[in-house]
Amino acid sequence: MYPLGFTGAERAALTAGEPVRHRLRHLEAWLDYAVELGCNGLLLGPVFAAETHGYDTVDHFSIDARLGDSDDWDALVSAADQRGLRLILDGVFNHVGRGFQPLRAALSGGPATPAARWFKRTPDGSDYAVFEGHEQLVELDHNEPAVLSYVIEVMTHWLGRGAGGWRLDAAYAVPPSFWAKVIPAVREAFPRAWFLGEMIHGDYAAYANEAGIDSITQYEVWKAVWSSLNDRNFQELAHALGRHNAFLDSFDAPALPQTFVGNHDVTRLATALNDDRHFSHAVAVLFCIGGVPSVYYGDEQGFRGLKEHRPGGDDEIRPQFPAAPDALLPDGWRYYRLHQRLIGFRRRHPWLTRARTTAEHLEPSALALRLRGGDPGEQALLMLNTGDAEFRFPVDAAGLSVAETAEAGAVSTDPLLVPPHSWTILA
Repeated sequence: MYPLGFTGAERAALTAGEPVRHRLRHLEAWLDYAVELGCNGLLLGPVFAAETHGYDTVDHFSIDARLGDSDDWDALVSAADQRGLRLILDGVFNHVGRGFQPLRAALSGGPATPAARWFKRTPDGSDYAVFEGHEQLVELDHNEPAVLSYVIEVMTHWLGRGAGGWRLDAAYAVPPSFWAKVIPAVREAFPRAWFLGEMIHGDYAAYANEAGIDSITQYEVWKAVWSSLNDRNFQELAHALGRHNAFLDSFDAPALPQTFVGNHDVTRLATALNDDRHFSHAVAVLFCIGGVPSVYYGDEQGFRGLKEHRPGGDDEIRPQFPAAPDALLPDGWRYYRLHQRLIGFRRRHPWLTRARTTAEHLEPSALALRLRGGDPGEQALLMLNTGDAEFRFPVDAAGLSVAETAEAGAVSTDPLLVPPHSWTILA
């Protein structure tokens, strides 16, 4: 979840003297909701002191006053621990906001000051480098030993305060050799900490292996899922899942890709899809293929939201939630129950985390995916039909029976016959 949006926080940092807003307590009312959904972790967007959207951090050791204080963090950790939920923090260590104290020191003291070595320069050396054209985001120099020490200190501080791991924002912009120094140092004190790197492009497995991180965002699968459903082009999905197998094979154990059909940076699944009847197809793929699946808050209720490239263009996809689950609109609970069923299926078949996927039957509107684990008995079949007529899949289903269907409790005398705009899982 994206806490600043989830809790309805102000768009910009509070001014000096304004009282702290204790909004982190709002999250506690939703922890049982997450557990009942089937989740065992909560991946938080930025919670540290920042200037606006949270990715312009100014103090990595302080909770943003729009969200609360250290006591509110401790209360959230305690409430999550009681429910077996691990909290993962969003670490923005590629760049900082212009109010970051070492940057202020560098700007006031000039390029010869020690603080100036913390930051990258433009190619001509005339100014400090900024991240992807965003003037308010100044890039850290990851070759500077002081930056290395600072990031290790931040990570160990919050792991010591109850966090279970870190999402590494914009990891693709940071040399993997930097994380290869940071992570072993952090693991000395916290060997069970989990590290997820944000990769939008590049060689996922090579980066993860060199950096020593546990997971990489799987954007290729995300894109292939919704666009193949829209275009009725399952060839794209089959190709992406073939590459996904290769990633699984090349990741150093026990690292795994993070799979998703929505996050805080992209148009919501319900909006991206042209046909709402195929929403459940996307979720079925998510919870059948190998990797570490995640659900972006609101997707489990079928929320809509369009990502736009303009100021405020993320607002629709980072909305405020009500005070408690009973205030959600009635129509969204069918999406929640769908997620519950499919997460339950995955919990009953934990080998799916490392499953390899084979396309056994492929047509523009019909795709059968064979899922295999490491043992002969670890096998399942996901059959997707986006056509207007029922379709009988010509595949081998020996030893398999119906585990889940698009319509809960649907019964068929022929398990290989899938209704129009529907799907079936055999296991």
